[in-house]
Parts: sequence; C-alpha cells; structure tokens
Amino acid sequence: MDTIGKIFSQLGEYRKQTLLAPLFTLASVALEVAIPFVMGILIDRGISAGDMGQVVLWGIVMLVCAAVALVVGALSGVFGSEAAVGLATNLRDAEFKKVQTFSFSNIDKFSTAGLVTRMTTDVTNVQNAFQMGLIIATRAPITLIVSMAMCVFLSPSMSLVFVVAMVLLGAALFGIMFHTLPMFGKVFERYDDLNASVQENVNAIRVVKAFVRERFENKKFANAAGELHDLFVAAESMLAWNNPVMMCAIYGCIIALSWFGTHAIMNGNLTTGELTSLFGYIMNILMSLMMLTMVFVMLTISAASANRIVEVLEEEPDIVSPENAIMEVPNGSIDFENASFSYRTGTGESTLDSLSLHIESGETVGVLGPTGSGKSTFVALISRLYDVSAGKVEVGGNDVRAYDTEVLRDAVAVVLQQNTLFSGTILDNLRWGNEHATREECIAACQAACADEFIDRMPDGYDTQIEQGGTNVSGGQRQRLCIARALLKRPRVLILDDSTSAVDTATDASIQRAFAEQIPSTTKLIISQRVSSFGACDRILVLDAGRVAAFGTEAELLETCDIYRDVYEAQNKAGSEADFDPLEGGAVDPLSQRYDPAFASELAAAGVAVAGAAAADAAVADAAAQDAAVSDYRSQERGE
Repeated sequence: MDTIGKIFSQLGEYRKQTLLAPLFTLASVALEVAIPFVMGILIDRGISAGDMGQVVLWGIVMLVCAAVALVVGALSGVFGSEAAVGLATNLRDAEFKKVQTFSFSNIDKFSTAGLVTRMTTDVTNVQNAFQMGLIIATRAPITLIVSMAMCVFLSPSMSLVFVVAMVLLGAALFGIMFHTLPMFGKVFERYDDLNASVQENVNAIRVVKAFVRERFENKKFANAAGELHDLFVAAESMLAWNNPVMMCAIYGCIIALSWFGTHAIMNGNLTTGELTSLFGYIMNILMSLMMLTMVFVMLTISAASANRIVEVLEEEPDIVSPENAIMEVPNGSIDFENASFSYRTGTGESTLDSLSLHIESGETVGVLGPTGSGKSTFVALISRLYDVSAGKVEVGGNDVRAYDTEVLRDAVAVVLQQNTLFSGTILDNLRWGNEHATREECIAACQAACADEFIDRMPDGYDTQIEQGGTNVSGGQRQRLCIARALLKRPRVLILDDSTSAVDTATDASIQRAFAEQIPSTTKLIISQRVSSFGACDRILVLDAGRVAAFGTEAELLETCDIYRDVYEAQNKAGSEADFDPLEGGAVDPLSQRYDPAFASELAAAGVAVAGAAAADAAVADAAAQDAAVSDYRSQERGE
C-alpha cells in the first residue's frame, strides 16, 4: 500500500481527470447494460405484439442510449488517457529530479541502464496499468455485477447457467494466470540486461569499430534479445489460451441458454424478448471476466515496475546540506585530518587510509600515484562528491560537511578524467561554468586553456554545434574546453584530474602558465601520470595504496622518495630516447633535450614559439612506466 500511495502521490494536477474517468465510465456502463433490457421490451411489446409504434419508441430509446454511451465512453477514455500520461510525466520528472540530488554513492547503487529502464519501461508499465485500472477495472466489475443482477431479475433459474460458466471460466483463467505471471516477472528482469547492452554499445561505438568487435557485440545483443524473446513467447503462448477458453465458455452458455430458454418459452416461463436480453447479458458477463483477467496480469506486471520506481523515489541522498549551512567559502586552503574512505563501508577495505596534510590557499600541488592509489577519490572528497568514512576534510578552514553543497561545489571546480560535453554550441557548454558569462569572458577562458586556436578554425567559431558527448571534437580539444568551462567559475579550488593527458606538453605548460597569471589565488590540484605536468607545482603529493607516501617539492622528493625518483628517471629516460618536435617553422631544437617547461618559458620570453615534444609526450604519458617503477620499488622493499 505504501508503494501505491507513493505512486499516486505523483498525480498532482491530474487528480480531476482521475476522478472524472471512472465516473464517465460508470455512466457508459449503465447505458450499455440498459440496452439489452430495452431490446427485450422492444421485442415483447413491439415485434411480438405487432405494434409498430412501440418498435419506433423503444428503438429511439436504444439509439439514444447507444449515442450517449458512445459520448460518455469517449470522454472517459480521454480523461483516462490524460490522467495516465500525466502520472507517467510526473513520475519521470520526480525520478529525474531525485537522481539529481544523489551523491556518487547513491548513484553507485543503481546501474545506468537500470535507471534508464526505471524512467522508461517501468513508468510505461505503470502508465498502462493505471489507464487500464481507471477504465477497464471500473467497467468490468460494474458490468459483471449489474449484468448478473439483470439476469437474476429476468430469470433466476436461467442465471444458474452463468454461475456455472463463471466458476469454470474463473478456474481456467486462474490456472493460466498462475503459470503466466512468474514468466512475466522473468521477462521484466531481462529488460535491464537488454538496455545495458544497447547503451554500452552505442556509447562505445568508436571502440567497438576500432577493435572490430561488431560480431561480438551483435552476438551479445542477440543473446540478450533471444532470452527476452523466449520468455515472451513462453508467457504469451500460455496467455493465448485465454481466448479459446473464453470462447468455449461463451458458446457453451449460448448453447445452454438456447436449449433451456426454448423450453422455458414453450412452458410460458420466459418471453422471447427476455431470452434475447439474456443473450446480451451473457456476452457482457463473460467479456467482463476476460477484461478482469487482463487487468490482473497488467497490474501484477506493473507492481514490479512500481516497486522499482519507488526504490528511486525513496532513496535518500547520502550527502545533503546541513541546517544553517555556511554560504561562502573564504579561501582555497585544504586540510585532511586522519581522513579515511571506503567505497564499501564495513568491509575493512579503505581506498584512502588516515590521510593528513595541509595545502595553502593559492598553492599549486601535483598529485602522483599508481593506478588505484586513490588519487581521484582524494579530490572527490574535497568537493564532497563522497563523504569521508572517518576523519574530516576542510576547505577554507571549515569542514566540507558544514557548507551548503551547491556553494561548496561552485567554489571547487573539477575537470574529471572523463570529460563530458553536452549537445549545444561551444558557448552553451562554456556557460555551464557561468551561465551569465559574456562572450568576451568565454573567449578569455578559452585563450587561457589554449582552446581558442582550434575554435577559431571551426566554421562557426564559438557558435559551432557540439554533438552529444562532444564526439565531433578530439580528446585534447574536449579537455581544453572543459578546462575553460571550469575557469569561468572563478573557483577557490581548481582540480584537474588527469585532464591534460590528451594535450601535448607545450600546451600543458601554456595552460599552467595561464593559471599562474590569471588565477594566482586559486588553489590548483593537478593529478597526472607524467612528471612534466608538475613543472609549475609548488609541491607534489605522492599517494601509494591510499596513503601519503611523500609530500614536498620536486627536489625534496628526488632526495627522499624512491617512488617519485623511480618514476622521474623512468620517464626522463623515455623522453631522452624519443624524437623531438620541431620548433615552429620546422627548425629542430638544437639542444636536443627532453622537453622542459622552464626551457619553453625562456624561449617564449625570447619570442620563439614552441610546438612541444609530441613523441616525448607520448612516452611520458604512458602510465605503465610509472606503475612498473613503483612495482620495482616495492619488490626491492620486500627483498625480492
């Protein structure tokens, strides 16, 4: 009942239509049930008596009943449709708004395909069941009851035929439903698998084609669709017995009524008109039973959908703004005090374990660590995308849990590893950072992020349309647009989570130089797998297995941190053996050295433009070199 209450609470402005639909249905049923009775009178008083006046009179009454029944029946359908579609709209809207309040930990409980299914297939099931409930679930039982009452009124003895038929038909239909409903339950469970297959394939279509995996994906989808097909066929095959069973009951009643009715007429216990009325009511009764069985099937299927929808609506966000929340972040200082975090609370497995560190406001800090060391989790705690399991995280001298979440996240700009752009123009995407930003401010942000050079080459410039997901721009271009978008927020803290991995080292250096010039008071955290990205960093944080392995300047880390030193040497060696990009104009770098941001700055100050070291960048960006160095270091520690 709680589930039904939750669903119906979303009716909102469609309550009026919800009441009118069954009322008009009742009026339609009353008129339809009256028609067989009027027909009996017409036969007895008009046709049998040879009175043409009575035939015309009761014929007109029948026509009026039929016409009015048609109008009110149509109105009941209109109101029912409006109420059902309105409920579905409100349910989808409520689910979508609820998802927007979820923290990452809430979203982790539901798969993406599962959420899509809950807002599409599940809502459609509830919509159909609700519309059927308003119309058919009102019409069928009322028609059944009134028709049975009329049969008893016309001939109590003949009514026994209907009673026997209803018992036999009800038993047969119950048996069919008993075997069919579990099948529909299994069918429903396969929808998520099918949607997940489609979504994954469409999102990764470029990877599928790059690795020539079309056959594998086709086979995977065919398996999911095949399972759904087999279950549907099994369920529908069982349900197909409804019609034959119903027809047997109808024809059996017609034969029985014809036999017993004829004897009753000959004995003077029944008139021809009354027998004709009984034939009309038999159709009403049996068709009502048929409709009720379909209603039960639909309601049972939709019950599972309703439960899944309510699961989303009842999910409470793990992260909410506190009462009397702090509405301003004073500065960009960051403090971790014995902070620990686990994605699976209670398992004892911590992604971050007892982190303690202090970052000054305006400081630029590099974050380095092997895959799985907790780098992305570390920065996610700063903007409170997750909450710590123990300890605390402070921004601007206040616990992040004391801030209004919107205020905090507006002050902490994050450019994630997976950069996302939305359908719309470049300007539309940039203004996600600041919806009131002028065109000039957007251009300035793009210049700082080195995005202006490729935007200017586009046919429509800043008005160029971006396809969904940013598929019509390269990875490096997408990263630079996302950085420009973050800069428009003028944040207290700027986090770049490996978000310059697809740009060359020269562009990376230019972006960092722009940061130093344009947002000097903003705290900047740069997560990267290449040490060349840390040229402008004040300090570097090295994470290992969720702990702080080292935290200091590059010179200090080269002296004291074996992990950083091994990574540094591995990447510098890779860089020294690589070819180097020519300077602008085609001249080869006469120094033939590894690309160095400071060296680039000196050349830039002298008026020489540097394109960057593409080959060295490719080697430096390879995270495998870092992981191998860390693995060697750990082996040495174990004495292997």
